[in-house]
Amino acid sequence: MPGSGGASWLGRGKLVLGMIHLPPLPGTPYHDGGGVEPIVERAVACARALVDGGADGCLIQTVDRVYAAGTDCDPARIAAMALITRAVVEAAGPGFRVGAQLMRNAVQASLAVTQVAGGHFTRVGALVGATMTAGGLVQGDPLAVAEYRNKIGAHGIALIAEVESMHFSWFGGGKTVAEVAATARQAGADAVSLCHHDDDTTMGMIAAVRAACPGLPVILAGQTHHGNPARLLGSADGADGAFVGTCLESGGWGGVIDKDKVAAYVNTVRSAHR
Repeated sequence: MPGSGGASWLGRGKLVLGMIHLPPLPGTPYHDGGGVEPIVERAVACARALVDGGADGCLIQTVDRVYAAGTDCDPARIAAMALITRAVVEAAGPGFRVGAQLMRNAVQASLAVTQVAGGHFTRVGALVGATMTAGGLVQGDPLAVAEYRNKIGAHGIALIAEVESMHFSWFGGGKTVAEVAATARQAGADAVSLCHHDDDTTMGMIAAVRAACPGLPVILAGQTHHGNPARLLGSADGADGAFVGTCLESGGWGGVIDKDKVAAYVNTVRSAHR
């Protein structure tokens, strides 16, 4: 059933989902060789800053510098991600939505981690179609994803499919963002994520997806900062939520999340959406 996880994970209002960017994990070539404990502690600290700042949830995302183009994922990497995700779920408490994504497109592993660790959603870099990356062509396999989702009973884990972003652009062209969104929804996506560095273009993509896929939640995949959430999220025509990363991190991308930066962003969204 398309979108079998439904939109129940969305709740009311506009979702602010902070990005918890992890350093390279065990099982990846740039891991520093240390234990996973410092990574867990850092992720938990970021989650607490998000909770204290008023965010609605987070996406825990691997940042391993180099990625396989396929779906294979080292067991140590999966195990570490599960430990981290469970620690964040426990530290954040009820009501805080936690997602896990093993980049680039290890969807089955991401579903398994999220399901077992008690999370709520995962973001999929390529659910349908294909996109070119530095590691090669990343191809979606919606049938395999649907079969595995069913196998482990993860229908309650929402799938957020990227349809146009820094991580996904339909390889070969020929499809509009609305067409990609409709295809992703048919393949089981519960929401789609998109972004563009130009705010006018982003708003146009949101409108196109809404017209083609009524009721399908649209989440900003990035390109949001303290200067634009009133328009991109606060307005009635804006997105239903946003993945927010760099502008919440001390010292820029990859830094520890700052509670005050979170609160300022959240307050802008809430004030504009009243």
